[in-house]
Amino acid sequence: MPDLPLSYTDVTVSGDDEGIFGVESGFLYALKPLDREKQPSYSLQVSFTKSVHTQSFTVEVCVIDKNDNVPVFLEESMRGSVQLGLLKGIPFMQVEALDRDDRNTAHADLRFSLLDQIPRIPASHMFSIDSNTGEVSLTEDGASTLDPEMCGRYKLSVMVQDMAGKANAFFSTGTVLVEVTGNAWASPDPVRLQENLPGPYPISISQVKWSGSPVVYSLEGEFPEMLFTINREGIIYLNAPLDRETQDQFHIDIVVERPDGREIAKSVELRVMVGDTNDNRPTFPQMQYHTVVKELATKGTEILTVQAADNDDPKTDNVRIFYRLAGQMPETPRNLFRVDRDSGVITVQADSMEGTAPQYTLTIIAEDAKGLNSSCTVIVKVLDENNNPPIFSHHEYGPFHLAEDSSVGTTVTVVSAWDADEWGGDSWQVDYRLESGNEEDVFTLLTDRQTNEAALILDKVLDFERENEYILVLSAQNPVSLVRGRYGPSSTATVTIFIDDINEGPVLSQSHYEVTVREGEEPGRVIATIRGYDPDSHPIRGDTKRYFSIGKYSGELKTVQALDREENSTYTMEVVAEDGQLLEINPVTIVPEEEKTQNNRHDSRLLILLSLEVHILDVNDNSPVLVGDYSWKYLCTPRLEDQALVLASRDSDGPQHGGRLNFSLRSDTTVRRNWKLTPINDTHTNLSLNVPYLPPEIYIVPFTISDSSSPPRSTFINLPVTVCPCNVRGNCRTAPKQLEGMPTIQSTVGILLGTLGVIGVILIVIFVRLSYQNSTPPNKGSQERVPLKVSL
Repeated sequence: MPDLPLSYTDVTVSGDDEGIFGVESGFLYALKPLDREKQPSYSLQVSFTKSVHTQSFTVEVCVIDKNDNVPVFLEESMRGSVQLGLLKGIPFMQVEALDRDDRNTAHADLRFSLLDQIPRIPASHMFSIDSNTGEVSLTEDGASTLDPEMCGRYKLSVMVQDMAGKANAFFSTGTVLVEVTGNAWASPDPVRLQENLPGPYPISISQVKWSGSPVVYSLEGEFPEMLFTINREGIIYLNAPLDRETQDQFHIDIVVERPDGREIAKSVELRVMVGDTNDNRPTFPQMQYHTVVKELATKGTEILTVQAADNDDPKTDNVRIFYRLAGQMPETPRNLFRVDRDSGVITVQADSMEGTAPQYTLTIIAEDAKGLNSSCTVIVKVLDENNNPPIFSHHEYGPFHLAEDSSVGTTVTVVSAWDADEWGGDSWQVDYRLESGNEEDVFTLLTDRQTNEAALILDKVLDFERENEYILVLSAQNPVSLVRGRYGPSSTATVTIFIDDINEGPVLSQSHYEVTVREGEEPGRVIATIRGYDPDSHPIRGDTKRYFSIGKYSGELKTVQALDREENSTYTMEVVAEDGQLLEINPVTIVPEEEKTQNNRHDSRLLILLSLEVHILDVNDNSPVLVGDYSWKYLCTPRLEDQALVLASRDSDGPQHGGRLNFSLRSDTTVRRNWKLTPINDTHTNLSLNVPYLPPEIYIVPFTISDSSSPPRSTFINLPVTVCPCNVRGNCRTAPKQLEGMPTIQSTVGILLGTLGVIGVILIVIFVRLSYQNSTPPNKGSQERVPLKVSL
């Protein structure tokens, strides 16, 4: 002990009741063996005397541990219980052991192990023990197969070792009895809660309980925070009203944990189903719908289905929706539409949509059983269909007089056909065509698409001597097909045009004579007497002198030859008496009044101008004839709808005898089976196929044209008609064959030359005779047949 001086006396040691320690020669000795487990340390007080003074100091003695103690379990027989449903690795009990050696050394570092399990059912390793803590838990096999009915008690042999379980460690064994107990930990029954419960909140809705050690409960799942809560007793609360339309059910996981936060069992699920209350009105996906209906739609035609949705429970009657028609604009006519009460199908209620407004706005209401409702509008456009053929405003136009020197581009007349379909649409537009009478394309039609009127325009120069009358048949059709009905006679019209001959002779501007004479009357008969004119006159000029003569002094007008009304129904002549000049009779051409006035201003001589008209009464002496060239026309096979040949006929007699001409097929079964004649007007008819198909070739169609006189005059016609296959545009794909027996080019040229020769001979005879008459001086007996030549 370095604290002792070199010289001291009376050394004593205190703090050692057992007399283990002593001091000698400055050293502290252990006089007996030390036992750390009995006393691990000593605090000794060493006292001594030096120079008469007593002094002391302290010596601390620590006993170093030696592994001389065997670890032992605190209980010889240990008991524990395990709850059904416990997770693997979760301790349900702990075994404890004690080693008297120093805890801070390996001598007291204990390790636990499981030696045996009795019985070894349903698995041999149902349990495990934590080697460091001695906590006993279930293995994976134990957690999944533990069954108190199969085995309700287990005996476990356990061992504890010091020295951390090394080979030289001390050990001891013990027995653990484990009881298997049932558990109330299970998923609670599903809960059904009505939405929008009135409260008060919180409301207890369910409860769970863990049997055994103290635990902490918590809730997990997809729900708003604090909507559901659970207390320490496992009671689950609802803290706010539920909305089924937001979420109709909840899956709540109930978690059980030890107080340290470690989960001890599988979570159980509480299923909360939200019951529906009728708190939602049905709504339409869109506020406005657009649809169309054809004007020929029949009653019951579906035009649109409207569907509203209700957010209430689809498994309840809360979502049953009823539909009704709340309004229609315009309101008349009523009951045009209806909506099915259950399906929302909108149908046509009226027998027909013809004549209705072009558009209707419907208000549809969707309503549930509680009366909650919403509405939408449906705009229905009535789609026009071509169900009305165009109808001409007049069946006949004219007759119109057109001077033969009229310029190309002159408008003859304007025709119009009225169509009852929607204005401006394709069904309303009219296509005008010249069906017959315009084979040489003298006229053309110009249509105004804004007014649906067509102007008849002169397209070629006129020639009175070639053609002095045109009878044109016009048709009016729509550019789109008719969906109902057919184009009939009302869709055709006849335009009559007379060409007036241009004559440079005098213009009549004063009084007027009209005379009527029967055609075929005996020549030389006095038909009129013109009085009070200058007896002097020139000889009659122009063609009129072939038909009439005027008395030199008497003014009697006589016929020179029998008159033919078909050659000319009216003769217009003028008698000009000039002072000191001659009286003359000339053909007349009507001219505008201003032109007459200008002529009078240029001539200041005294003139007396008289107009004379001779009307020839008709006698039924002409048979009707077929007019027009049909050799280039054809009919398609198989038959095309509405295709026909327009046949034109003419009777030179007046309307009394030839007004309406009747076409009739020959009384032959085959002819009447294959062909059909459909009248268009008094002078025109349609020839068409009466069967769907005829083999392509040229057919001879026999028919008769009769006039309306009694008895009638008739003409029998054998008309060659080409029947050929056609393409999609209706054009014939087969060139027409030459009809057998038709004249060849050589024979036609021969006939023409022969005809010209005969005409030349006739002209020579006429000129010779005229020369002879002019060379013979007039005598008294012939004065009545010579135009007036006497001066006033």
